[in-house]
Amino acid sequence: MVNFNDQDFFSSRCVWVNGPVIVGAGPSGLAVGACLKEQGIPFVILEKSDCIASLWQKRTYDRLKLHLPKQFCQLPKFPFPQHYPEYPTKKQFIDYLESYARKFDINPMFNECVQFAKYDKSCKLWRVKTISSSGLEVEYICQWLVVATGENAQKVVPNIEGLKEFGGEVIHACDYKSGEKFSGKKVLVVGCGNSGMEVSLDLCNHNAQPSLVCRSSVHVLPREIFGKSIFELAMFMMKWLPLWLVDKILLILTWFILGNIEKYGLKRPKIGPLELKNTQGKTPVLDIGALERIRSRKINVVPGINKFSCGTVELVTGEKLKIDSVVLATGYCSNVPFWLKESEFFAKNGFPKAPFPNCWKGKYGLYAVGFTRRGLAGASSDAIRIAQDISKVYNEDIMHKKQNFSTHTRCMSTLCVN
Repeated sequence: MVNFNDQDFFSSRCVWVNGPVIVGAGPSGLAVGACLKEQGIPFVILEKSDCIASLWQKRTYDRLKLHLPKQFCQLPKFPFPQHYPEYPTKKQFIDYLESYARKFDINPMFNECVQFAKYDKSCKLWRVKTISSSGLEVEYICQWLVVATGENAQKVVPNIEGLKEFGGEVIHACDYKSGEKFSGKKVLVVGCGNSGMEVSLDLCNHNAQPSLVCRSSVHVLPREIFGKSIFELAMFMMKWLPLWLVDKILLILTWFILGNIEKYGLKRPKIGPLELKNTQGKTPVLDIGALERIRSRKINVVPGINKFSCGTVELVTGEKLKIDSVVLATGYCSNVPFWLKESEFFAKNGFPKAPFPNCWKGKYGLYAVGFTRRGLAGASSDAIRIAQDISKVYNEDIMHKKQNFSTHTRCMSTLCVN
């Protein structure tokens, strides 16, 4: 007989899932779902928003395009349409994901926010408790749990002295859509990653006056070299050369194409771009026009911030700038520590402790997809591995677990997704 220790188990509706529960209906969760469909394994996807790929649909700016060629961004078993450009737009990528969900008949449970997920050792099953937008609580019981909330689940808002007293508009990049409403205004963009660079460029295109805060060093690379994607070139060279040498070659080629960018206030890290990405997860900036605006001083690069005051920012150099608005392009983080009651596989930062390529599988049927720091290609690779791993034990083991569970005297609803 199954014995659940916590009394709150029976305080909400319970649902047995005859397969894995996947948390997150972004590209990673959809990829796992499609691969499981191909294996004939039922599953449930839980999504706190009201749509798939909510990050792309609700928290990205209008001008966004894929930074890498489409062949490196497609999900398993479903290529991009041939008529799509090499770098699909935001709308095209969302359309692709919706077509992907239709193709594999993936129907997530929307508006289901996971409150907690934990492994019950007494019954050797995962318990995943959710609350819907209407307040309904449901507890899903399953043998496998796939964490697909990804690297960018939650925005990062830095605690900067005086920001609350600034008085002007302060938004995170996830709420920025277009520079149209900032026309004629002085805007401080905090953060010089890909988002910060693109927001600054978009502000320029809408006749705003952006200042870009570059507190630390950053790799800026051309998106293409000799008409080829720099990413594609790097992947080709890494088949034959060590990573450190590929980094050297990329930086030499970048210097010939972009020149010395340090004189504009953009300091390069001592570690090469690929090594930095692999070891620290810091993505190099792929330039799509911002650097030209920096050279022409239409984007003003400034050092770190000391503090804000009413309508003013004071830099670490002591210089003060009058500004109207602030855009925080300060990135995102994982939200896994807030809901997953587990500390053996995931670290405090919400990423698996094991390095790539061993960061996709934990103990007790726990999996992670989309945490490789290798973009959509890494998520797709993880999804294939996870589906194959689950399929090895599904046919005999899940049926045995279900029979044991059904002996419990409580009546529980059964949810099987075909």
